[in-house]
Amino acid sequence: MTAPPDDCLARNEWICGAYLSSRREILMDAALQHLQLTALAVLIGLALAVPLALAARRWRWAAGPVLGLTTILYTIPSLAMFSLLLPVYGLSAALVVTGLVLYSLTLLVRNILAGLRAVPEETRQAARGMGYGPLRLLLAVELPLALPAAMAGLRIATVSAVSLVTVGAIVGYGGLGNLIYSGMNTYFKAQVLTASVLCVVIAVAADLLLLGAQRLLTPWTRRQT
Repeated sequence: MTAPPDDCLARNEWICGAYLSSRREILMDAALQHLQLTALAVLIGLALAVPLALAARRWRWAAGPVLGLTTILYTIPSLAMFSLLLPVYGLSAALVVTGLVLYSLTLLVRNILAGLRAVPEETRQAARGMGYGPLRLLLAVELPLALPAAMAGLRIATVSAVSLVTVGAIVGYGGLGNLIYSGMNTYFKAQVLTASVLCVVIAVAADLLLLGAQRLLTPWTRRQT
């Protein structure tokens, strides 16, 4: 018995509107989990990267170990990383978030540190001459001037996290990766393609959103261009 001509699900086609309409809730839940895991990992990574970069800038002897350790973490394959974290976190969302945080540190620390080092020394001296203390100098002068480089790292780290979340499907917390993984196991074409396209859409949207935020926070760069 052949499938009806309008039944793209029965024919297992790659592009199928019936899949979108019948699995809308499943897709939304998977996309929401994907966004939550990505946002949490990037925010924690940023919270850790800022003090690490400041320490590396403040004490020269700390720069080598900090950059070396974060670089080594980034070279570990994602499956191996999750396997190493498994005894600590078990099959949980915390395992995926922790892995993503460790991966994000390389990109974030390097770019924040590069931005801080690029602040002209004469600018620091001028601020000190105006009575700026160390904390005010950092918050009002150094961090704002380092923001373009830091945002570049944040954009790359966010897009990378969106991609790496899918690997979390091996422990059941992969957002859209869960649908891709199960769809590949059953050769469910519409599910694989739809979930993959949504991952790309999330990555592009996140990058554009951060780019817009960067332009709003650094108006002086717009005037220079």
